[in-house]
Amino acid sequence: MARTTPHDPPASRLAALAGLLADETRASFCLALLDGRAWTAGELARGAGVAPSTASEHLGKLVAGGLLTEERQGRHRYVRLAGRQAAQLVEQLAAHAGPGPQAPARSLRAASVGNALARGRTCYDHLAGRLGIRITEAMTERGLLRQDTGFALTEDGLEWFGALGRPLDTSARRPLARGCLDWTERRPHLAGAAGAVLCRHALEAGWCERFGTGRAVRATPDGLRALEELLGIAPSTIDAP
Repeated sequence: MARTTPHDPPASRLAALAGLLADETRASFCLALLDGRAWTAGELARGAGVAPSTASEHLGKLVAGGLLTEERQGRHRYVRLAGRQAAQLVEQLAAHAGPGPQAPARSLRAASVGNALARGRTCYDHLAGRLGIRITEAMTERGLLRQDTGFALTEDGLEWFGALGRPLDTSARRPLARGCLDWTERRPHLAGAAGAVLCRHALEAGWCERFGTGRAVRATPDGLRALEELLGIAPSTIDAP
């Protein structure tokens, strides 16, 4: 008599989670939602180039699987990533997958979007791309951040945030600093509470602005001056094409 393999609940849950991202349309939805904002099904459908009915079917699976949450306002249905852990999972899987062979852009718009994302973008609630990497490197060079034994803010780093007018809550359960592997730069950028606070400050203080409707952000002239003054970052290392 053949022996049956015992049911393994953790393995089943892992397989189910992997299956959610094993579809290119669902994966593209999750990547788009890494901007931290809520999107409608129609917006995601247009971005992915699929029919609204197809988008709704895929979004239903992502919500049921716990990667997305949904909110309804009147006739509109909005979805967003379920939280920081879901965002971290998507970003790390994208980094692990790597950029792959560089396929030629199918249009000038596609090339512009790709360049903009590589230059600077939000990774859920913190900065990524060349902008995020340069800030992380500059903070490390200035002794505000340590990377030798994992990511950790130094005392000078805590004081730097205080001087910025954004003191960090050191009693919070969320890690103050965490490294997040950047899928375009292939190096870690600053995440955690400090990364979220810095991203929020950059947007609210006008250091950065959203570029288009997706995740891309770009440093403003005021932002380039501030980053050079506060962290010694040469504007050309951020604003290069």
